[in-house]
This record gives sequence, structure tokens and C-alpha cells, in this order.
Amino acid sequence: MPRRAIEVRADGAAPKWCMSLLENTFTAFLKSPGADADAKAVFAEGSLFSPYLFGKFFDPADAFPMWEFESDVLLAALRRGARTTVDWAENDCEYCLRADIPGGLWRAPPADGRDWRAGRWWEHGFVRRVELPEDADGGRVEAYFDDGAGSLEIKVPKRSSDAHQQA
Repeated sequence: MPRRAIEVRADGAAPKWCMSLLENTFTAFLKSPGADADAKAVFAEGSLFSPYLFGKFFDPADAFPMWEFESDVLLAALRRGARTTVDWAENDCEYCLRADIPGGLWRAPPADGRDWRAGRWWEHGFVRRVELPEDADGGRVEAYFDDGAGSLEIKVPKRSSDAHQQA
């Protein structure tokens, strides 16, 4: 299957982001008999979608300034862990995140013209909100999904140092 570009939406915060996800609620969900194996795999330690991504619990809805810390310190646990499902890299031009998505499949948007924001998030796949570094150009984010490998790749270009100083 080919590698396909997917749409990156940068709309304003929806009301769903206003409800805090508490650690005890999340832990109870994972331990409940109703949580299936796919949910546990998606939210497991080291997963891009885990609230424990940076070594301690954080609410993905918070405007948590992740990038105020040294990236090597934050991502060391991911690089060390055998269960790592997120690869993170940075060069002079961009940040790149690559994640294996268990059971992820590319589906074309519904042709019925419904607004995606009016549906349920699980009808449209995975949802993850992240705070971008100050030098990132959020307007030029690119995302790709590889159906064959089941992997998601997100590229976040950096602004030039001149544009960063003016911002």
C-alpha cells in the first residue's frame, strides 16, 4: 500500500479538550474488564497516545509546555524502552515523529458531507494534541500514513532563525 498524505487540522480547541483526564480515571479505564487489547496497546507505555509519554502522567488537554524542557531528557525513556512505538528526531530544518499505529487503517472521509467535528472521535481514528516548540511552523505541518507498515509520520518544519526572532 502507498504512503498517503493525511490532513492536519489546526482548528481552535473544541469543548472536549476542556475536560481534564485524571490519572486515576485513566488507570481505572486501562484496568477495567471492558478495555480491549487494542485500547491497551494504543495507550501503553511508550505510545504516542499515552498520557505517560514523557515519563509521568500528563493530561493531553492541558496546554502543557512540553518543549520548555530538554528533548533528550523527556524522550530518553522512549529511546531506552523495548516497547518504544514512537521515534522522534530533529535536524536543522524540522522535527519528525514516527509512530506505529496498531490496527490503524486509512479510511477516506465519508462522502455524506458531515462535518468531522460533529461526530465521535473514534469514528475518525486517533486524536492527539501536542504543544509545538517555539521555533516550529505549525502552519506547515505534514502528516503521512503508510497503510502497509501501519505507521504514522508527522513532520513539523522549523521556522528560519530570522522568522523565529521576529515572532
